[in-house]
Amino acid sequence: MGALVFLRAGARCTLAALTPLEDASIIVRTLAPGGALAKLQLSMVLSNNDRTRPLLSGAIQPDGIDLVTTSVHPSEMFWRQLSFQEFDVSEMSVSSFLIHVSRGNPDWVGLPVFTSRTFFHTNVLIRTDRGINSPGDLNGKRMGVPEYQQTAALWARGVLQHEFDVDPASIEWHMERTEALSHGGATGFQPPAGVKLLRIPQEKNIGSMLASGELDATLLYLPENNLVDRSKEDFTNSTIVRRLFPDAQAEGARYYAKTGFFHINHCVVVRRTLVEQQPWVVLNLFHAFVKAKDSVNERAKELADVYFKLGLLPNEGRKALAVDPYPYGVVANRGVLETITQYSHEQGLTPRVLALNEVFAANTLDL
Repeated sequence: MGALVFLRAGARCTLAALTPLEDASIIVRTLAPGGALAKLQLSMVLSNNDRTRPLLSGAIQPDGIDLVTTSVHPSEMFWRQLSFQEFDVSEMSVSSFLIHVSRGNPDWVGLPVFTSRTFFHTNVLIRTDRGINSPGDLNGKRMGVPEYQQTAALWARGVLQHEFDVDPASIEWHMERTEALSHGGATGFQPPAGVKLLRIPQEKNIGSMLASGELDATLLYLPENNLVDRSKEDFTNSTIVRRLFPDAQAEGARYYAKTGFFHINHCVVVRRTLVEQQPWVVLNLFHAFVKAKDSVNERAKELADVYFKLGLLPNEGRKALAVDPYPYGVVANRGVLETITQYSHEQGLTPRVLALNEVFAANTLDL
């Protein structure tokens, strides 16, 4: 077992050098064999994507920290963290975290690290026999949703309302997840005033109800195998179910050109008690996430270079590769973050529009 060392303002000191008032602020670290400071071991759970993979594999490591990593499906990860606080560091549903913050948030400190994004409104599926020819035709329909409070649903409802005049209050919502296996079961979610929300019976699911015609559409469909979602039907080649936006890529490009928003899905949270005891972990983790993401961006440029050299891609395309589609930090994401906090409040998920300094660690607000 290593010896103990006491640190003050980053320097080693002895117990004799401390006054009683100083003792409480001292960080106790263990010396590894040879006299080097041992790394702080933290557990971390992430989804498996390009930006998290360098951290999961250990190719990128935060300074002073030894990460014990786990990778699971986001639906399960958020439920486990919100319900049981199993890991020191994790990705977290932005919507669920906003709700948690609005109710006092004793558990987590947020980092402005956004590992997952997509245009969620382009994922809406519809029955082809219900006269739904444009987004506005969703008004008054029966729609499935895995979970009403989830980030994907929050973004999709917001865009459908603000871009296409779809009134969420006109829709009869059918939620698949049980209270026991939902994010809302952990955050104390209750249907917002004026929302018609029914829970899908255990013997059914969104997929079966779309196939049978009991639903007209679904805001999101998650047939992947995980502990939380239970739909399994494959509608890939279906003639009765299709995307609301047949050309999802074109709609995403239109929306991005108009708003500049690429919808944030996940942020990162760190256990609050850990941050209070070891505040340096915040920026060390943040820099590691940035380094992991940047390594992916640089690799993409390397792989694309030969296509430019051969003339298979126009040289103007290099300008596009200079854009970071996944910027981290509050400063670069202020507009999209302020929009999701607005949507959360106007959809009745949070009682007020949260300020970003309530959501993210103070030493990350200017990053």
